[in-house]
Amino acid sequence: MTTMDTDTPQTARIWNYLLGGTDNYPADRAVGDQIVQGMPQLAENARLSRAFLNRATRYLAGEAGVGQFLDVGSGLPAASNTHEVAQAVDPAARVVYVDSDPLVAAHARTLLTSTPEGATDYLEADMRDPATILSGAARTLDLDRPVALFLMGVLGHVESDDEAAAIVHGFLDALAPGSYFAMYDGSDTSAANTEAVRIWNLSANPQYHLRSVERIAALFDGLDLVEPGVVPVTRWRSDGDEVDQYCAVGRKPV
Repeated sequence: MTTMDTDTPQTARIWNYLLGGTDNYPADRAVGDQIVQGMPQLAENARLSRAFLNRATRYLAGEAGVGQFLDVGSGLPAASNTHEVAQAVDPAARVVYVDSDPLVAAHARTLLTSTPEGATDYLEADMRDPATILSGAARTLDLDRPVALFLMGVLGHVESDDEAAAIVHGFLDALAPGSYFAMYDGSDTSAANTEAVRIWNLSANPQYHLRSVERIAALFDGLDLVEPGVVPVTRWRSDGDEVDQYCAVGRKPV
């Protein structure tokens, strides 16, 4: 078990603070406040990104008929967790959460419950190790059937495009045809977002790296994009103002 460091700001806890949660520490709140001073809309962007995750989950559990979810880099439990949204559509849905922050583990094991028909599990692991994650997830998920892979807001912590693509395909290559990959991440589409990330990187751990829309789209190479493709989180099966968080959902060909 990793030792918890409450003095160094951590991504999951800063994001929890921006979402209005209480599972954070003074160091996390200080960075969050500093970022919001330079980019007041960031807290709202966090909420809008969470709303995309919920819409994608409902689409996958319902229209797409996927009953299994692997939520890697899940962050701290919040309102409308993936299993709650999925099991509201399909009570038999099975969800495995993965994160490397020990605070997430401490809360996940007590808060992530399931319907009697479905199942949830939590793994403490790093997204850079798909093989270990998949081995653990196989206790709960049937990897011979389609799985929805979530990497929501976490691939920005990987600076290299090649490494990010290797992580994605490290999972997808082992998942059944008909599986899905869904993600969102920050883009370099505005000076304000670039400045917010610069402030974040002064003290937060791990650092965050923005990508262009084209570089985000490249992470879906070889997949069939679900309409409307790579768009702001507010435009994926919704109709809101554009923001600097981009998202997409892609399907592994059958």
